[in-house]
Amino acid sequence: MYNKESMQDMQKRVDQYISQFEEGYFSPLSMLARFTEEIGELAREVNHQYGEKPKKSSENDNTMEAELGDLLFVMICFANSQNISLSEAFAKTINKIETRDKDRWTRIASQEDNNE
Repeated sequence: MYNKESMQDMQKRVDQYISQFEEGYFSPLSMLARFTEEIGELAREVNHQYGEKPKKSSENDNTMEAELGDLLFVMICFANSQNISLSEAFAKTINKIETRDKDRWTRIASQEDNNE
């Protein structure tokens, strides 16, 4: 079983890892390219699982979990390189979504009772 780390802990752990190398973080453009590559790998896994494209017998066993982990690592690297707190970014975004989209979707009946 893996430890559950806070986003702040994850950002610190990634920074400690990257800081041991002279190269440090990649440039923002390189990280965006890497992020795009990882999105493509996730898309491939989703297509294998839910789409019409089965895996070739020669393809490695990857999972959506592994690809999401790769994306998270690259996102943390990107945020760290720009001195962005992902916890703060998430807090701002979820507040915006909960406010802007609070009446956008059809609520489940039991959820409506709890929100009144």
